[in-house]
Amino acid sequence: MLQERIEPAWIDAFDTVLRRCALQPGDAVAILCETQSRPVLVELARLSAARLGAQAFVLTLPSVFTSNEPVTRSTGACEAVAQMAPVISALAACALVIDCTVEGLMHAPELPAILKGNGATQPRIVYVSNEHPEALARLLPDDATEARVKEHVKRMRAAKAMRVTSSAGTDLTISLQGAVVGGNWGATIRPGTLTHWPGGLVLAFPAAGSVNGRLVLAEGDVNLTFKRYIERPITLTIEQDHVTRIEGSGVDAELLRSYFAAWGDKESYAVSHVGYGLNDAARWDSMALYDKRDFNGTELRAFAGNFLYSTGANEVAGRHTRGHFDWPMRACTVQLDGHTVVDHGKVATA
Repeated sequence: MLQERIEPAWIDAFDTVLRRCALQPGDAVAILCETQSRPVLVELARLSAARLGAQAFVLTLPSVFTSNEPVTRSTGACEAVAQMAPVISALAACALVIDCTVEGLMHAPELPAILKGNGATQPRIVYVSNEHPEALARLLPDDATEARVKEHVKRMRAAKAMRVTSSAGTDLTISLQGAVVGGNWGATIRPGTLTHWPGGLVLAFPAAGSVNGRLVLAEGDVNLTFKRYIERPITLTIEQDHVTRIEGSGVDAELLRSYFAAWGDKESYAVSHVGYGLNDAARWDSMALYDKRDFNGTELRAFAGNFLYSTGANEVAGRHTRGHFDWPMRACTVQLDGHTVVDHGKVATA
């Protein structure tokens, strides 16, 4: 395990991100965390904001624990805010919120109210993924990744359909009509928006009834919810957005069946989002080099050329569930309206 103590290089990394988020001296900055947040990230955020001249404060909320459902991971929906009006008001009044909660605010129900602002100020939010700072420092936002993500967001928003295939047997059709499309490059300067660091991917949240076909998780693909590389293939049949059949032998398939079934919720089997990674600095093999507690896995979602399929909550389709899987897949071909954007796991040139 790497030691989680303050290093100058890690403060510099936070400085870089906050500057790219247009932080100005005198800006009001909330550093949002919870009792189970990684302390070193909170301290790095505090030191960096102070070094850049911001008026920063740390807001620590109690982490939420439940005893009547399966272990919850990788949801992107922090529960610590718990609809507390004073907390929402405090965050809405800031120029910047540095989100150091464990899961982040991306799918939290309070996010729209926070991003709306208070009439005088409208915040932007940067979620610092719950990674070891070494990983964050390797994956700083840069101009090239930002430009690439913006280009692919435009291409996906203009498309009506996505098709995903692979030599392992994946053949998936996805209607993009009615989908909400977005991208992330690790920084934001626009009020009323949220970004996450590390970044470098483009995603679509499809409307209901948009996804059908076969998804094959091949050897070396990633189950990020379990922080595990797939060792034996799993074939998923997807009908009207939902996984209706799980075929495969071995522990990978058994774990999938077990965790899906544990929720007792049909919507946990449904698609959350689909997309692909565009970050050349992110590495597929990095998960092998970290202890599980050091590693959150955003890097695996963003490595260039992966196809990312996720199950769980999808506000666009009107589905809400706490069960969630993220599967970054290698060697897939992704087409938008017949035009190849990822070719056998490599981002295609325009």
